[in-house]
Amino acid sequence: MEAPKRMVQIWMLILGAVIIYSDDHIFVRRTFSESVTAEEAKQLRDEVREMFYYAFDGYMEHAFPRDELKPLSCEGEDTLGGYALTLIDSLDTLALFGDRERFTDSVEWIGKNLRFDINKTVSVFETTIRILGGLLSAHLIASDYNTGMRVPSYDGELLDLAEDLARRVLPAFDTPTGIPFGSVNLVHGVDENESKITSTAGGGTLTLEFGVLSRLTNDPIFEQVTKNAVMGIWARRSKINLVGAHIDVFSGEWTQKDAGIGTSIDSYYEYLLKAYLLFGDEEYIFIFQEAYRAAMHYLYNDPWYVEVNMNSAALVWPLFNSLQAFWPGLQVLAGDIEPAIRTHAAFFSVWKRYGFTPEGFNLATLSVQRGQKSYPLRPELIESTYWLYKATRDPRYLDAGRDMLASLQYGARCTCGYCHISDVEFHTQEDHMESFFLAETVKYLWLLFDLAAGPDNLIENGPYKYIFSTEGHLLPMTPQISLVREHCLYFGAYCRSSNLRLETNISGIAKKPGETNHSKTYSCPGPTCSLSRFTPQNSPTISGLGYCPGLTHGQRFGIKYAASADANLQDESPTQRPADVVQSHSLVLVSNHNADQVDHEKDQESSVDGSVVAQGEERQQGKLIELFEGR
Repeated sequence: MEAPKRMVQIWMLILGAVIIYSDDHIFVRRTFSESVTAEEAKQLRDEVREMFYYAFDGYMEHAFPRDELKPLSCEGEDTLGGYALTLIDSLDTLALFGDRERFTDSVEWIGKNLRFDINKTVSVFETTIRILGGLLSAHLIASDYNTGMRVPSYDGELLDLAEDLARRVLPAFDTPTGIPFGSVNLVHGVDENESKITSTAGGGTLTLEFGVLSRLTNDPIFEQVTKNAVMGIWARRSKINLVGAHIDVFSGEWTQKDAGIGTSIDSYYEYLLKAYLLFGDEEYIFIFQEAYRAAMHYLYNDPWYVEVNMNSAALVWPLFNSLQAFWPGLQVLAGDIEPAIRTHAAFFSVWKRYGFTPEGFNLATLSVQRGQKSYPLRPELIESTYWLYKATRDPRYLDAGRDMLASLQYGARCTCGYCHISDVEFHTQEDHMESFFLAETVKYLWLLFDLAAGPDNLIENGPYKYIFSTEGHLLPMTPQISLVREHCLYFGAYCRSSNLRLETNISGIAKKPGETNHSKTYSCPGPTCSLSRFTPQNSPTISGLGYCPGLTHGQRFGIKYAASADANLQDESPTQRPADVVQSHSLVLVSNHNADQVDHEKDQESSVDGSVVAQGEERQQGKLIELFEGR
């Protein structure tokens, strides 16, 4: 019996085994490895950091400024738009590592060299989560003293680029349903022959990035079109509150009625919850609760999830696909810990079996699904491992992280980066490295071990709590972004008033706060305006959503929540003054199974993407916890 040396090494590391050779056979005796200690966690954290720089330096040396690295041939390739995708996707990871020099150099290069006026047709979904999200996250870090990573020379260039890009994407939303086309040309808009079919995830996973952009630019159009898309999908749900995988954006008819939590649907669920957590809009949490209950009732086959017909709930596929692996992490944010633990254990058993998770694993045959044998360096299982360790501090998740790191090091590391695995049964390497490997996979693995070693990073010790986008980008819960429902409670706050007259920049992007090249006022008789044909440089503003002018630095970042009385009297109009004080939204409740992690002396401790939340003695497990109160 013979086996390649690499395969033997991987399996021995994964199984924690001792190998004994004889003349004709190899005997494997399973041993139980010791749990990861704090000292080992530091070593593993440093190893992950080295992993990042090995791949990042490989990209910068051999592929930059092309989109992605071909890590076997050490060449570059353009996979999205030809604008340094991997560098943009990696920006907040550099900041998380505290790498001031490379973060500064990268921000300055992008600000000076990146342009989006290129004749390229791009994915609306991928462009939003990778490019727009990467630019916004880096802007929020580079422009803020409180992050410790402010770039002195930075003057909002990344935000200008983000707004320009988003306006070029806006024509995709001009559909009868409000659900966007899947692709858009950055110069010409939507091609007349563009497919009218889009995925649920593609149309419903845009709210975080566009919503943050609306708050930073004082233009509600970005948030409104993406919320309309979410509502357009939900309005077409089945009678049992399930959504399908693909939909016609013109007719609203479902073209693929398979309902699941994985491929083509996954992040729709994710952004329902996270949009509530970041923005405080209760409509999102109402939808999430209904959608989550339906998923747990019709899709959950403890501990696995299956795909069913969205109308009849008849079984379609008894299949685990790798994108489902984000679900336990989402359940942690929702406070439903017990099923998350069981499902993670089931998903990780597939990783242990092959050394990686294949794209598809058939639950009926307990084998890799034909045609779905690859592992493209996906982060989802590692992401859920991080969240479950954060919630429980159970050392089993550190052990799982160690195993996954070993698999990546011995199976995926190649000439100048990390390779896709084209076949998890034979660990065949493929010459491709997705940008999300540096934006997510490495980031969540590093955060896992850093948390165990004694965290010292922007997320755990910084001034804000963070929501992670579906691409792993850091979106801070600053007052400017999150205090949506304050109704001008403090000077410069986000406002909602149907009487507020709104202005929008038409012909270009203002170079400095307060500057516009050309402004025009729009008004509508109802709560929203329907979208007519528009170009990236000419988009309407929707009434019913507005912003009070003039956030100070202190108000923007939460140092000072109210201006002086004189400022309020001078700058607030009668329609901007609140009738009463409205409490900001409450945060998610997460169960913690280690009693020593709970502070019983406090009535409430709230945290999202930053720490486990306790709320007095009323801690619930095994069911979805209400995420808002007093409404």
